[in-house]
Amino acid sequence: MRETIPISKLSISNEDIKIVTKILKSGILTERTGSGPNVSQFESDFAHFVGAKRAVAVSSGTAALHASLMALGIGPGDEVIVPSFSFVATAESVALTGAKPIFADIDPQTYCIDPESVEDAVTKKTKAVVPVHLYGLPSSMDGIREIAEKYSISIVEDAAQAVGAEYKEAKVGTMGDIACFSFYASKNLAVGEGGMTTTNSEEYADALRMIRNHGEGRGNESVRLGHNYRMPEVVAALGRAQLQRLPEILKARRSNANTVTNLLNDQDSLTLPFEPEGYKHSWYLYTVRLKGANAARRNKIVQRLRERKVGATVYYHTPIHMMEFYRAFSGREKIELKQTEKASRQVFSIPTHQGMSKEDLEYVAEIVRRVAS
Repeated sequence: MRETIPISKLSISNEDIKIVTKILKSGILTERTGSGPNVSQFESDFAHFVGAKRAVAVSSGTAALHASLMALGIGPGDEVIVPSFSFVATAESVALTGAKPIFADIDPQTYCIDPESVEDAVTKKTKAVVPVHLYGLPSSMDGIREIAEKYSISIVEDAAQAVGAEYKEAKVGTMGDIACFSFYASKNLAVGEGGMTTTNSEEYADALRMIRNHGEGRGNESVRLGHNYRMPEVVAALGRAQLQRLPEILKARRSNANTVTNLLNDQDSLTLPFEPEGYKHSWYLYTVRLKGANAARRNKIVQRLRERKVGATVYYHTPIHMMEFYRAFSGREKIELKQTEKASRQVFSIPTHQGMSKEDLEYVAEIVRRVAS
């Protein structure tokens, strides 16, 4: 009997297990400043991989976002423009600073934030924009940077889903003031929980190091508001090992995505993901769109796929601006994000992860063809 093919699969080797066991036996599980030997080396290795001057490790992708906004001095009275079509942490991190998330619409082809919608949302209170490189595809960073320069606002890249992705031959993580990555268990680089920030600013890097450790500066005294966002040594050691294998993981995901695209190319009912010229997808999620569908039909197809052992998943069925808590940020005004709301009714993701065989890929494509016709 066929087992369910999950939407993602953690890649853990025997070498990973040996590395973690070695750290446990060493007795050094963390360092009070958050910069133990494995954390420091992971930061150095990751900065080199991305092409940034500095990397600061933290406990999660959400911690990375929150700490980055704090490092930029964002707080009550400020506004930060974010896409509504994203995981809730993008807006949540803004709310945690006391600032107000302002929701912008998406490009219907890439599902990333639309620069025109960003510019429409700018006010005198706007202090930053958070473009999300959704599903592993970079946002239109030239447009975002042009707006940021025009209105003197900061850019925080939400690269939680896009480690290894590229925009015009530059890796994500180098195109904003600060960038944020997640190493959650489903990600291309996965350690269970963990995150990283990258920046070319020594000032921001210093601030991030203090923020992750209760705001402590030299002398172990708190000189600013902070948090406990430290990354444990075990997590960093596993992250170093995963980073070494990341190129082969990305290569396998790209190959699998291309295979599924070739198998589904003639499926008229679906819009398949693509890479615009100059973009390089990391293929964290292979997301298709059911043309002309409503949410009920899409959900029925996803259920039929799951019944046939294909771990299809919807990212994201409820845009953030429509969630109960976040409705309050728009006051009495009804936000209308047409492309976001339409996409939320029509998209679903199917497995193409690095752990799949050619037989698995062919099976997934065949079942999608059957149920989505």
